Amino acid sequence: MTSRPDKEDPSTLAFPTQAVHAGNRTDGGSGAIRQPIVMANSYALPEDPSSLSWSATDVPLYTRNSGANQIALQEKLAALDKGEDAVVLASGVAALHAVFFTFLSSGDHVVVGDVTYEATFRLFSELLPQKYGIEATFVDSSDVASVAAAVRENTVLVHVEAIANPTTKVTDIAAIARVAHEAGVLLSVDSTFTPPPMYRPLADGADLVVHSLTKYINGHGDAMGGAVIGSSALIGRIKNDAMVDVGGVISPFNAWLISRGSITLPLRLNQQTSSAATIARFLDNDPRVAFVAYPGLASHPQHQVAARQFDGRFGAMMSFAIDADSDTHNAFVANLRVITSAVSLGHDESLIVHVGTEGARVARYPDAFRTFGHLRFSVGLEDPADLIADLSAALDLTFPSTS
Repeated sequence: MTSRPDKEDPSTLAFPTQAVHAGNRTDGGSGAIRQPIVMANSYALPEDPSSLSWSATDVPLYTRNSGANQIALQEKLAALDKGEDAVVLASGVAALHAVFFTFLSSGDHVVVGDVTYEATFRLFSELLPQKYGIEATFVDSSDVASVAAAVRENTVLVHVEAIANPTTKVTDIAAIARVAHEAGVLLSVDSTFTPPPMYRPLADGADLVVHSLTKYINGHGDAMGGAVIGSSALIGRIKNDAMVDVGGVISPFNAWLISRGSITLPLRLNQQTSSAATIARFLDNDPRVAFVAYPGLASHPQHQVAARQFDGRFGAMMSFAIDADSDTHNAFVANLRVITSAVSLGHDESLIVHVGTEGARVARYPDAFRTFGHLRFSVGLEDPADLIADLSAALDLTFPSTS
């Protein structure tokens, strides 16, 4: 007999059904079938509150600890990533900082992927070492032996990105998890470029998975948030230390917006990853394009790892450059009429940002990035034919003598 799906038990549901129902509940007061926005910072206490923990995070008490919308979103994210628990915070960087603040102390050592998000890079290259004496070694996370060699007696954490921002380097998470656990250290994975169901790092042995909810999970460019998902024991520590007593909490409105946006995540991700693969092939075949960094291309250094790890889907992020100088890159972007020049990623609209060749992080990028700079391109929900036509027209205007 086939087991019966039940929206009260998200583990019985397929991912698209989880995206709709997990964390949602009928409102007891109004009867509304969707979790409403609860714009309260305090909740009614029982008649005898003397036995309450004033730092409790499992029931609505005080919104810095546990608001109704926050709890609902945490339940949904834990289900989507197949974790035991989740904590949601004000931004993706707040989520990253929460992991590092909770589990690191003075004198600890961390192994970090050498290509990583700018805030993570600065935290480990400047702020945490200078302020708290935390040491960090940046290594090529695609080289498992290099990660293993970097682990020391005082190593506490390995932190990597599933697909690195912005070079699209792919890390073999299962292999790195084995290295970390053999050494008795935690593995945290920033999976912002690879949201579920495209990838779930916990299933490959990661201890903690971090998302900038601002990006794909919200998906509409109108709310900020971050999340960490993992075991109840580890997430409980983050809630008690970095959420309750540091206070970088998400607002009820942002939590509600992200819950609402996440409902269409499986549909959006299907469209975006399919379009990105088509567009990457188009760019890769144009002689005016200097390089395309996209894990779905056979030329990508970690293409085989990506094909296995992400089950044939390669995400909707790519970096590329045209064969020209920085001013010409800016002219190319100015010639686009559908794709928007703006930071962030994972939105409904396609976004592109030109990044030059300067900066401490850039020194760790591949040669082509250091030679040409790059355009980080987040493929949105527009028709791929329109996006290709926009790119093609911009190339023709930028290189009129070759068109």
